[in-house]
Amino acid sequence: MKKIHAALIAVIGLILAGSLAAGGLHLYGTQHTLPAKTFVAGWDVGGIEISEVRTGLASRLKALEAVPLVLKAETNTELTVTLQQAGMSYDAEEFLQGLSTLTEGSLLERVRARRSFPRTWELGVHLDLAQLRKSLSPAWEKETFGDPVDAVRRITADDRVEYTPEKTSYEVDWRALELTLRAAVPMSLSSADSLEGKRIVLEVPLSIKQPDVTLKALKEQGVERKISQFSTSLGASGPGRTFNVAAAAEAVNGTMLPPGAVFDYGKAIQKAQADTGFREAPVIVNGKLQPGTGGGICQVSSTLYNAALRSGLEIVERRNHSLPVSYLPKGQDATFSEGNINFRFRNNTGKYLIIHAAVQGRTLTVKLFGTFPKNVTFLVQSRTVEVLAPTDKYVSDPSLPNGGTRVIQNGKTGYVVETHITRLVDGKAVEKKLLSRDTYYAQKRIIAINRGGMGKSTSPDPRKTPVVEDGVRG
Repeated sequence: MKKIHAALIAVIGLILAGSLAAGGLHLYGTQHTLPAKTFVAGWDVGGIEISEVRTGLASRLKALEAVPLVLKAETNTELTVTLQQAGMSYDAEEFLQGLSTLTEGSLLERVRARRSFPRTWELGVHLDLAQLRKSLSPAWEKETFGDPVDAVRRITADDRVEYTPEKTSYEVDWRALELTLRAAVPMSLSSADSLEGKRIVLEVPLSIKQPDVTLKALKEQGVERKISQFSTSLGASGPGRTFNVAAAAEAVNGTMLPPGAVFDYGKAIQKAQADTGFREAPVIVNGKLQPGTGGGICQVSSTLYNAALRSGLEIVERRNHSLPVSYLPKGQDATFSEGNINFRFRNNTGKYLIIHAAVQGRTLTVKLFGTFPKNVTFLVQSRTVEVLAPTDKYVSDPSLPNGGTRVIQNGKTGYVVETHITRLVDGKAVEKKLLSRDTYYAQKRIIAINRGGMGKSTSPDPRKTPVVEDGVRG
C-alpha cells in the first residue's frame, strides 16, 4: 500500500512539474516584448512592446531620410536636399524578419527564436546617386563652374607666335562624393529627438575638367616661329586672275601639316572651287596662252614651292610650266594641271607646320611657321644652260599670191634651265646640289603660204589632248 501511495505521489509531482514547465514555456514564448538588452542601430528596444518597436522604427527611419543635406561648391554655391532626395534610403528588413519569428510559428519555434534572438542589429543603408546626378547635372556644373577654355595659338600681324593658356573648370567627382556621403550620413537610431534640427554639410568633391586643347599639347606641336617667307608680284594681273590667286591662297591659308604629312595642292584647289569658284583669266593650253577658267592659280603653288625650298622641305612632286612665268626666275616655278600635274611636298621637320598665304595689294606672300634651326638657310639659283630656237610651221593659205607668205604667229625662244640649291649654316655653304633641270619648249613660228604648184602643203601637227596649266578645266 505504501508503494502505491508513493508512486501516485510521484506521478502527481511529474504532472505538476510538466504543467509548470509548459506554463513557463508558454509564458516565455508568448511574450509581446523584445528580449532585454536588444539594440537596433544603437536604439535600446529591450523590454519594449513589439508593436511599439515596429511603429517607432518606421518613424525613426523616416526621420533619417528627412535629414537635410547641404552640398557646398567652391563658388559659394549651396544645394540643399534631403538624404532621401540625395538617393539615400534606410531599412531594417533583417530586424523586422527577426521580430516576425518571435510572434509567428509554433510555441516551440517561438521559444527557440526568443532564446537565439540576436541582441545587436544594424540598418540596411542604400545609396542610389541617380537622383542626385540630376541635381548636380552637367548643366549645373556649367552654370556653377563654367566651361573649360581651350589654349590658343595666335600668329600676330608681325609674325610672332603667341600662346594663351587654357582655363580649366570643375566637375563632380562622383566616386569621392559617394564615399564622402556614406561616411557622413547618420547611422544611429538611439533617439529620434537627436535628429531634430540636424543637418549634414558636405563640400562637393570636385575634379579638374581639362579643355580639349591644352597649352602643353599646343607647344608640343612645335610651332615656334616663322621659318620661311616668300613673295611674288601680281604685276599687271587683271581682276579675274587677281581673284583666282586670292581664292587659291585662301584655300591654302591656315593649313596645318602634322610631321610626315604631305601637302597636296590639288586638294586645296578642290576646296577653292567648292568655296568660291574661279573666274575667267588666261590659262596655258598645250604651251599656249588662251582664255580659260582659274588662270593664276599656279602663282600660289609656285610661291609656296619657293617657301618650301627655303625651309628644307622634301619636294614630292613638282613640274615647271611649259612657258616661263613673269613673276619668278625660270626654273623656280611649279605648275598645276587638274588631273595631270600636281604640286606636293612633305613636312619633314619633325614638328607641325602651319601655312599662311594671302594677297595684300599686288603681292602674294606665303609664310611657313614651325620648327627649324635659325642658323640654317637655303640659296636657290637658276641658270640657262641651253637656248632653244623656235622652228617654223607652215600652213596653207590659197588667198595669198603664188609663193607668197605671211607670218601668223611669231615663235618664242625655249630654254633649258638648271636650278641648284645650296644649304648654308651660319652663312657658310655646306652643301650644294642640283634641284631640277627644266625645259621650256620653244614655240613655233607659224607662217601662212600659198605654194601654187610649188609642192605639197605642210600638214598640220597631230592633234594633241589639251592640257590646261595654271587653271582648271572648263
